[in-house]
Amino acid sequence: MKILICGLSGSGKSTLAKVLEKKLDYCFHLNADEVREKYNDWDFSPEGRIRQAKRMSSLADELLKELDYVICDFICPTNETRKLVSPDYIIYMNTIDKSIFEDTDKVFEIPEFDFKVEMKNAEYYSSKIIEDIKK
Repeated sequence: MKILICGLSGSGKSTLAKVLEKKLDYCFHLNADEVREKYNDWDFSPEGRIRQAKRMSSLADELLKELDYVICDFICPTNETRKLVSPDYIIYMNTIDKSIFEDTDKVFEIPEFDFKVEMKNAEYYSSKIIEDIKK
């Protein structure tokens, strides 16, 4: 299962992803900043965001050949980029109103989601998410 955790910078995506990764068997956490660093690609233009979404999706698809879960943790600000990721399950981090990146905040579109997180409490929400995923 490809899980996308999306939301503004600073919303708690990585914290939640790390807790989920520990609680789910056969799971890997793909962090967008680590992927950007590996590929030395810090382009946040619309084209750069599309490239990153395709890259994250491709990496997740490869990992899913061996694993049950891959968590894609990144802002993924638009419906277009989310479609490119083609997640099976979307977690929306609705914990902050704005980030330090005004340009990203302007383009961020509220996603259609499977689960909405409204407070920074990774332990609590990870249990609720796992319960939801496994039903």
